[in-house]
Amino acid sequence: MKKETLEKRTQLANDMMYYIYTHIDTHIDIEELSQDLHVSKFHMHRIFKEAFGKNIYESIKSIRLQKAANLLVTNKYSTISNVANECGYSSQSSFIKVFKERFGMTPKAWRQGGHKLYSNEILKQSKNAMHSQADFSSLIPTIVKMPSIESYYIRNQGYNVNVKETWQKMQTWILTHHIQDSTQIALLHDNPTITPLAECQYIACVSTSKEQKITSQRLPKFKISDGVYAKFDLQGKHGDMLKFIHWVYHEWLVKSEYETTTKPSYVIYKKNNFLSEDGEFDISFYVSITF
Repeated sequence: MKKETLEKRTQLANDMMYYIYTHIDTHIDIEELSQDLHVSKFHMHRIFKEAFGKNIYESIKSIRLQKAANLLVTNKYSTISNVANECGYSSQSSFIKVFKERFGMTPKAWRQGGHKLYSNEILKQSKNAMHSQADFSSLIPTIVKMPSIESYYIRNQGYNVNVKETWQKMQTWILTHHIQDSTQIALLHDNPTITPLAECQYIACVSTSKEQKITSQRLPKFKISDGVYAKFDLQGKHGDMLKFIHWVYHEWLVKSEYETTTKPSYVIYKKNNFLSEDGEFDISFYVSITF
């Protein structure tokens, strides 16, 4: 495949995903989207599936249900019908049906504590997380307005040990191109508190200074969304990270009365546990919030 064609397809896939995230509370018309992007519907579906491993409709459904699962817990004053509307469902009954298919319980049961039982089963998929003794109860975030961050990236299917191999590839790219001033970022496309770890899309990103001229076109680029975020500074070992994310979504967010948005959370590494010899990290974790 020609380099320029690959770049164009990658950009198109990212534009589609960005559109879905920003219009998730509306009816997403695929026909209209294909016209806006000046590409046939068939071609659009094929490019999306190649980039993300699942079709557009599956992705829309997954993102809607992730948002709904979070809102049911964090937005205590919204009815189930309100949540359904905010996530783009035309009726409460259709929302309850697809929610139960996805999570094995009704939205009401989820809200009444079922979310913790579901998340704990996901946590058990990581031995390191289960062995973590870390306590986050004293952590207090700062609320920050973040600009969009342009970054090169490698997409990784799964939030597990194979992430290390992806970061090693990224490190090879950094060293090969003599990149001096860069920031390593992890974008969590899926929420690992409610998505089985093998299905999570984890994206290893590198942001470089504007002065840095990079001739390689091997890695695609995209922008991490700007917005208002709660920023947590944290140090620890590999297994602590997943346990921390569970704490943010199920303890801190609920007590704080903030709501999260559909924008993915991300991590800025000062020390990357996937690349460090001792397996320890020093990070800032950003979760998108609204009030």
